[in-house]
Amino acid sequence: MSLFNLKNKSFLITGSSRGIGKSIALHAAKEGAKVIISSRKIDACNEAAQEINDLVGSEVAFPIAANIGDERQLQNLVTETNKLLGKIDVLICNAATNPFMGSMMDIPSDSFDKIMQNNIKSNHVLSQLVLPQMIERKDGAIIIVSSIGGLRGSAILGAYNMSKAADIMMVKNIASEFGQFNIRANAIAPGLIKTDFAKALWSNPEILKVFTDKVPMQRIGTPEEIAGVALMLSSQAGAYINGQTIVVDGGSTIV
Repeated sequence: MSLFNLKNKSFLITGSSRGIGKSIALHAAKEGAKVIISSRKIDACNEAAQEINDLVGSEVAFPIAANIGDERQLQNLVTETNKLLGKIDVLICNAATNPFMGSMMDIPSDSFDKIMQNNIKSNHVLSQLVLPQMIERKDGAIIIVSSIGGLRGSAILGAYNMSKAADIMMVKNIASEFGQFNIRANAIAPGLIKTDFAKALWSNPEILKVFTDKVPMQRIGTPEEIAGVALMLSSQAGAYINGQTIVVDGGSTIV
């Protein structure tokens, strides 16, 4: 059996109606998993789930809308996932927000609070909600999609980078406390990826040139290149990886 086989595994993936989350969902489904497609808008969830089901050729993707900024909706997301799939083997916290780009001197308080709520607290709450069943089964994986921004400073993405650094520490804490129950928690730190979320960066030719000039591979990444790492961390291939942050950036952080 393939080390990447995900047959009978159930995935809950936030921010999965497009971009990185959708790519992870599609490739997990191709490896045999059932996946929950979740984002704020149910129409987007329905569309993504239908597309995945059509590509895989069976009903393996199920839509549940949830706003990660609302704790009650997060609770409902987990409850409904358990009803639909019977369990949650893999939690992937991919959804995030960044409503402000500029000096930390200028960020409004409400923007700062939204970044911390959506990028840190929602991941913490979801982990709290799924950990009990993982402890009982003595098996589970939690993956947080962080960013290389969590590894270094920025003059224009200060609050966002702080939130992503917190996510890196969150998986270390989860791994430290719950590794004894065969629960693995890891982060993925992408560089610049061609998604709608990062469009403000890669769609600007000047900003894009600054990024690509510093990347040994001389290009930005694709969602599929993040999905591959997520599948490894979710499967037997990553069974002994715990508390780590895997950087997927074409080498930009080494130069």
